[in-house]
Amino acid sequence: MLDKLLCECGALAWGVAQADTVDGSALSLRDSWLQAGNHAGMEYLERYSELRADPRLLLPGAQSIIVAAFNYFPSQRQPAAAPQFAWYAYGRDYHDVLRTRLSNVAETLGAAYPDAQFRVCVDTAPVMERYWAVKAGVGFIGRNAQLIVPGHGSACFLGEIITTIAFTPSQPCAQSCPEGCDRCIRACPGHAIGTDSTVDARRCLSYLTIEHRGPFPDDAPPLGRRIYGCDSCQTACPLNADARPTTIPEFMPKESFLSLTDDDIATMTQEDFSTLFSKSAIKRTKLAGLLRNLSALRPRSHISPK
Repeated sequence: MLDKLLCECGALAWGVAQADTVDGSALSLRDSWLQAGNHAGMEYLERYSELRADPRLLLPGAQSIIVAAFNYFPSQRQPAAAPQFAWYAYGRDYHDVLRTRLSNVAETLGAAYPDAQFRVCVDTAPVMERYWAVKAGVGFIGRNAQLIVPGHGSACFLGEIITTIAFTPSQPCAQSCPEGCDRCIRACPGHAIGTDSTVDARRCLSYLTIEHRGPFPDDAPPLGRRIYGCDSCQTACPLNADARPTTIPEFMPKESFLSLTDDDIATMTQEDFSTLFSKSAIKRTKLAGLLRNLSALRPRSHISPK
């Protein structure tokens, strides 16, 4: 029943992990990452450490964590000369899309298990998503610190259903990146990816163009044509070479988005921004952030024709 429901809700891959405390080694790595300041200005990552360490605190009596991956690999791309947005932001805000789809799964399960309880988590809850995705056999954490789904790649959103139902756990994923491959490390514009699979947000263009507020640091890496986020490590990854475009309608871009130009953004009013990005993750950076990013873009005239 569970497999059928997750397939019908559009999940690309899924699995189940037994709800338990997070391994001490994983917590230690996370603490070291925070202590080194790699989270930059994302202070919220320092909070709720006890909840991250034990998801059972999020739902008393929790027995299982259902982890599902949803494909967002784009079916269409922006022109090379356009101000470039990260693939994940091409369609509707994934928080809303995944929450709705996984809530429908939980509702159906609830009808079959009347005494069961559920909590749907999508990114914003203090859950170590990639850790649980590995435990549930959904994928492995790559050198660029992203979750890679074998046979599909890294262009996937993750969502979880924590439940009091004791489902049979899946076999954890034991795969890893190809030995000796460091393409993502070499491709990162800010040299933010370490050989130990950690990412320094202070050098990451995704952080700087989305989460960072105020002027860019003096030593910030050049944006190129990236106005919101960065997919350099994904485009360089050989495990994304055979990724298939998403079939989820909400993640497919509209023509009004694909056709955006520098001038469109430069002359955008708050009303224009709110209308175009009302259901998009791009609203997180706000119009002021988008205009700040635009001012730092490499001029279109520097784009070499293909």
